[in-house]
Amino acid sequence: MSVRAVRPADVDAVLQLVRELADYEKSLDEARMTREQLHEALFGTAPALFGHVATDDTGAVVGFALWFLNFSTWRGTHGVYLEDLYVSPAHRGTGLGRELLRTLAARCVERGYARLEWSVLDWNTPSIEFYRAAGARPQDGWSVFRLTDAALTDFARERTP
Repeated sequence: MSVRAVRPADVDAVLQLVRELADYEKSLDEARMTREQLHEALFGTAPALFGHVATDDTGAVVGFALWFLNFSTWRGTHGVYLEDLYVSPAHRGTGLGRELLRTLAARCVERGYARLEWSVLDWNTPSIEFYRAAGARPQDGWSVFRLTDAALTDFARERTP
């Protein structure tokens, strides 16, 4: 089993795992990404999404981490925002999830990035315990806000008087 950078041939497997993750998070109806969108985001002319995959001993993709760069104005340098980390249930407990996260931490250290950040659902106790075991701590006092769908469109169309 190993972790490596995502390749174009991995797109279908990653997309399937994204859908598994969405189902696990009780949000399958919100998982609308297409194969073409994922391929373009990872391998298009201006990639803004990056990824790693975990493979089993046959080379099959059984986990992934998708991430992008953010920037800390306080630290004056980039960081990594981990959008999704997922390992299929049959391969949990093998160390692949930890290796995916460690690989991103190593990328941050190598490139001088200040942070590795992500969000986790409050009810996802197994993931919270996994992240705590890696040394991560929740950021108390912060809430995630999001504009999507009609609210995003409506707000974008507002005009300041």
